[in-house]
Amino acid sequence: MASETTTARINLLGKSLAELRSLVESLGEPGFRAAQLYHALYVERRADLAGISNLPGALRERLSAESSVALPQILRRHASADGCVRYVMAIGRDSAAGSAHQLKDVTVETVFMPSANRQTICISTQAGCAVDCRFCLTATLGLIRNLTAGEILGQVLVALESNRADLKPQTNVVLMGQGEPLLNYDSVIAALQILLDPKGLGLSPKHVTLSTSGIVPGIERLAKEPVRPKLAISLNASTDEQRDQIMPINRKYPLERLLGACRSYPLRAWEKLTFEYVLLGGFNDSLDDARRVVRLLSRLRAKVNLIPWNPGELPWKRPEADRVEAFRKILDEKGLPAFVRDSRGQDVMAACGQLALLETTSRE
Repeated sequence: MASETTTARINLLGKSLAELRSLVESLGEPGFRAAQLYHALYVERRADLAGISNLPGALRERLSAESSVALPQILRRHASADGCVRYVMAIGRDSAAGSAHQLKDVTVETVFMPSANRQTICISTQAGCAVDCRFCLTATLGLIRNLTAGEILGQVLVALESNRADLKPQTNVVLMGQGEPLLNYDSVIAALQILLDPKGLGLSPKHVTLSTSGIVPGIERLAKEPVRPKLAISLNASTDEQRDQIMPINRKYPLERLLGACRSYPLRAWEKLTFEYVLLGGFNDSLDDARRVVRLLSRLRAKVNLIPWNPGELPWKRPEADRVEAFRKILDEKGLPAFVRDSRGQDVMAACGQLALLETTSRE
C-alpha cells in the first residue's frame, strides 16, 4: 500500500496546451515541447509516454516517472443487438502508479453508437447525477462526484481506441450520459476546449452537443464562450406544473426563466437550439401538450427531438406509437421541426435515461 506521504503523479490527460507548456518549462525544457506532447496525447492518442519518440529521452523518462496518462479503464462491455456498446469504466485510477489518490475511484458509463458514416459517443460528465429527473434511472444513483476534464476526455479516447479498426470518417460526441454538464462547468469547458481544438481532438462544434436539464446560469455562461458545442435543452413538459412533477430543477429555474435564457442565447448562422422531449405515456403526450409546446417555442429558432420513454424500473409507460406520431405532426404542421428519436441500445440499458450501472448479459 502506498504511503500517505507519497506524491500522486500528475495526470497529463485533460491538460491544455498552456498547462503543458508550464509543465515542460518547469522541467527546464523549451516551450515547443508542449506542442509535441499535446499532439501526441490528443491527435495521435498516445498513452505511453515512453513511446513519444520526438521528445528527448531524458524528458520522456522524467515525464514517465512523475506523470501519467490516466485513461479510464474498461471494466465491462455490454454489446447491443443494434451495434451499440455500453461501457462501464473505472475512473480516477492510475494502474501504473503506486501512489495515493486524491479522487475517489468510481465507475461511469459511456455509449458508443456506430452508424453508416459516423460514430456517436455519449459521455458522462459526473458520476451519478443530482438533478433527480423522475423518469431517468441515472437519478437513482444520486451525485457521487464531478469528473475531471481528463476523465471526460478519456471516455472519448477509450471509446475511439476500443473501436479503432471500424471507425468511420466522422465522430459525434454528445454530453448526455450520467450527470448534468452545467453543474460541472469548469471541467466540462476545459474538456470541450481540447475536444473542439483543431490542434487537439479536432471535432467540429457542429458534431458536439451538450444537453442540460435547464441550469440557467450555466446556459448564460456557455453563451459567452468563444468556442462552444451545440446546446440541447431537456424540456419534457408543456407547463410548469407538469415539469415540476418530473424535473424538480424546474422549481429553481421555471419555464419562463429557462426560455428567456434560450431566447437570449446567441445562435450561429447554421445553428438551432434542440429541445428534447421525453414522451411519458398518458402524462405529457397529449395533443394539448403538443400545442402548448408549439406556443412555448414559438419565438425560438429551434427543433424538437421526441424521445419515447425507454423502459426501466420506474413508474412510467412508453407512449403508443400513434400518439407519438400525432404529437410530432402537430409540431411539424406549426412550423416547428420535430423528429422521433428511438433510442438505441435498449437491450443493454444503453438508451437515454437508462444509464444506472445496471448489469445485463453481454452479447460478446
